[in-house]
Amino acid sequence: MDNNRFSPEERRQLLNFVRQVITSHLCNGELPEIPAIPHLSEPGACFVTLKDFSGNLRGCIGNIEAFEPLGENLIRNAVNAATEDPRFPAVDWEEFSECTLELSILTSAKPIASPEEFVVGRDGIILRAANRGAVFLPQVAPEQHWDRETTLTYLARKAGLPADAWRNADARLFTFQAEVFGE
Repeated sequence: MDNNRFSPEERRQLLNFVRQVITSHLCNGELPEIPAIPHLSEPGACFVTLKDFSGNLRGCIGNIEAFEPLGENLIRNAVNAATEDPRFPAVDWEEFSECTLELSILTSAKPIASPEEFVVGRDGIILRAANRGAVFLPQVAPEQHWDRETTLTYLARKAGLPADAWRNADARLFTFQAEVFGE
């Protein structure tokens, strides 16, 4: 994906929009209208990430595959990141006011023939094996200072599989890219 799909001004508008969506939801207000920005009416997939005042993960929800217009997907994932991430209790308005937002707008996932095709820092990675699956966004491995093998090991564990399950013949790997920007 061209990392300049959205201009700096459009990125600011999208972050402001997502902040308004969450604030409206938390305060039982009316959701804002989707901004008139190109690509928001096209099918798209995104992740919305919240980090607390210390920079720690506070919520992250998204979709890997596009099934609705990107603008609607931003609304869905914004609300869910704030209130439905099973790893955390729902944020309240006061806590949310101290959180920062990060948006990841995804490309379509493509199968890869071998783990060597996965490029840390450029690609997000999906593992599917033994009726289980897991995903890491492109920014996760660099943030954790992981190399390819370490990333794939943690991905297998995240899927509830043995650490080396990504090496199995039935394991399928997919990569995608993301335009990532935040406050």
